[in-house]
Amino acid sequence: MARHIFVTGGVVSGLGKGICAASLGRLLKQRGLKVTIQKFDPYFNVDPGTMNPYQHGEVFVTDDGSETDLDLGHYERFVDESLTENSSVSSGKIYWNVLNRERSGDYLGRTVQIIPHITDEIKARVYVLDDGETDVIITELGGTVGDIESQPYLEAIRQVARERGRDNCLFIHVSLIVAIPGSDEQKSKPTQHSVKELLSVGIQPDILVCRSDGRISMDVRNKIALFCNVPPDCVIPNVTAQCLYEVPLLMAQERLDEVACRKLGLDVPEPDLREWRAMVERTKNASRTVEIALVGKYVQLHDAYLSIVEAFAHAGTENDAVVKIRWVDSDGLSDAAADDALDGVSGVLVPGGFGDRGIEGKISAVRWARENRVPFFGICLGMQMAVVEFARSVAGLEGANSTEMNERTQYPVIDLMPDQIGITKKGGTMRLGKYPCVLEKDSRAGAAYGEAEISERHRHRYEFNNEFREKLSEKGLRLVGLSPNGNLVEVVELPDHPWFVGVQFHPCLKSRPNRAHPLFRAFVAASLRQAEQIKKYELSNE
Repeated sequence: MARHIFVTGGVVSGLGKGICAASLGRLLKQRGLKVTIQKFDPYFNVDPGTMNPYQHGEVFVTDDGSETDLDLGHYERFVDESLTENSSVSSGKIYWNVLNRERSGDYLGRTVQIIPHITDEIKARVYVLDDGETDVIITELGGTVGDIESQPYLEAIRQVARERGRDNCLFIHVSLIVAIPGSDEQKSKPTQHSVKELLSVGIQPDILVCRSDGRISMDVRNKIALFCNVPPDCVIPNVTAQCLYEVPLLMAQERLDEVACRKLGLDVPEPDLREWRAMVERTKNASRTVEIALVGKYVQLHDAYLSIVEAFAHAGTENDAVVKIRWVDSDGLSDAAADDALDGVSGVLVPGGFGDRGIEGKISAVRWARENRVPFFGICLGMQMAVVEFARSVAGLEGANSTEMNERTQYPVIDLMPDQIGITKKGGTMRLGKYPCVLEKDSRAGAAYGEAEISERHRHRYEFNNEFREKLSEKGLRLVGLSPNGNLVEVVELPDHPWFVGVQFHPCLKSRPNRAHPLFRAFVAASLRQAEQIKKYELSNE
């Protein structure tokens, strides 16, 4: 039977419960344990798939095609395990299942209530991860203690501890230590009240992870231990780190994993953190800097592109560089404005997205990178807009477009495939999750991967229109990645360009801090070469 760790939050949201859960998962994995993680989100959307990125950040897609909360990206990057739909649970899913069962008569006419029906459904989502092989299941509860939406989840995990045995369950509460402005005096009262709220629903936290910008004094830690009824070594400081991936190392210094193992009766070796520590040191001591433009329409909220940001960090580390992102709003970009907006960058990335807002700005960014021979990377919609720009500017197909943007375009170079006709823009099926792709060996993508067949995650509905394959290929667009049956175009390149690659999938979703994604690693390397050329040119003209 697996042990359970439940991570709750208090005082305010955004304290880093997800990073805490992911860091603990990494530490336990480095002790030789098999770990999996899941996230409970109290919102009533079934999943984040239709939510505006400004509401909830990016949508993270798993191998099995589930659209999930961005915290699952943190889990996968830290623990380096591919998660599934069972790792992302919302109130929408919970209530949807219960109501469908009620409609089908599964409850035999009984009154359907929060307890036991909703809580039983929540518990079932916890227990389904216990596959007989997993040692520890970490479950993060979204929101904060006291939120009305969170009450069924708190009751459910209280019941889990009762059913599985208190020795097999661990409650970690992440709270904020407040510093009074002016005096910088640390106050523990908000944490005390947050723990009191947990106690009121029958949960005694075993470990308190206290978030702060500065060191927490022993007096404050002892006071928290006394008033919250935990041993002093179970009050774990969580000080803001210089590097995100340094958090597991800081948590190890504070002995979070040691206390967790002791509480759960796990007799396991000390964690082997040599590789992780070396990676963090390389990240912190990178000797070069390169600036790359990210041209999108949600750039005001950087979490909308979180996996791309992290993939840049991973690729930068492996190239001994720090990637500085220039955030460029595609909604205000045009051919005339591109020179000023993109001047001086050493690479351009156009990410995915949906809808027609900001599309012409993305096309302008593609054109600027192509004409100025600056390394370009197009992801999903970014790849599609690269095809549109090439069709318009090089192949002479004036007005070429995607039918997602213009259903009446004369040259629909991006379109729904024949078996997708009739699907509406906000309904029907999408190509979601893991799909295989066969690469040409002598392509840039093939060289980056070092293998002929790959598998990547998708999230889109529109595809490269096969009716334009011959025309665009004749003009120089190289189709270097196809589905195994040859029906779907997955990767396009321009061979006469320093580095110009567009992919239909989202490679950033599989990048890891200790194993950068091959395409991001190659793109950052190409951008560094571009930066060196720019520097040499500037020096020669001084």
